[in-house]
Amino acid sequence: MQKLTRADLLSLEQYAEQRPAFRARVLAHKKPRQIQLGPHATLAFEDRLTIQYQIQEMLRIERMFEARGIQDELDAYNPLIPDGHNLKATFMIEYDDEAERRVALSRLIGVEDRIWLRVAGFDPVYAIADEDMERSSEDKTAAVHFVRFEFTPAMIGALKAGAGLAAGIDHPNMSVQLDPLPAATCTALAADLTA
Repeated sequence: MQKLTRADLLSLEQYAEQRPAFRARVLAHKKPRQIQLGPHATLAFEDRLTIQYQIQEMLRIERMFEARGIQDELDAYNPLIPDGHNLKATFMIEYDDEAERRVALSRLIGVEDRIWLRVAGFDPVYAIADEDMERSSEDKTAAVHFVRFEFTPAMIGALKAGAGLAAGIDHPNMSVQLDPLPAATCTALAADLTA
């Protein structure tokens, strides 16, 4: 998947005009790309369109139109676009109650390394988490992590040929397994991979 450049982005004025339709398109696109891993964890798989939306929203919120600032946003978000042999996602631990969230994050240290995807017939692929910076401490994990799942050519070929995909977490304090994932999710994620 090609990385985004300034030429791919809309000006603030253009984005303001196109935002309602663009936002609706992106939200529909994101739906099959999100996996709810139990009541408190979500994997949101990123691609070029989801990252373009994120950048456009950041530029809009920050009212940024200068070249250096735009390039900084591209540099920050482009690494979240899959490279053809991997899937990349934002992993979120979600608790509405702040006190409950604080306790959960202290019990879930290392959870970001225990998230997995498994193509039917293959071993699980565990997430490689937070390559840009450490987000956890000795006392707690972060509520948001950026993760990457690397696949072999054989796994990619099987997934593109219609093999099922499962997802889960095998942390002592959060154990989840979804097998198989919905067909729409498998199709959406397989499109991020090249054979």
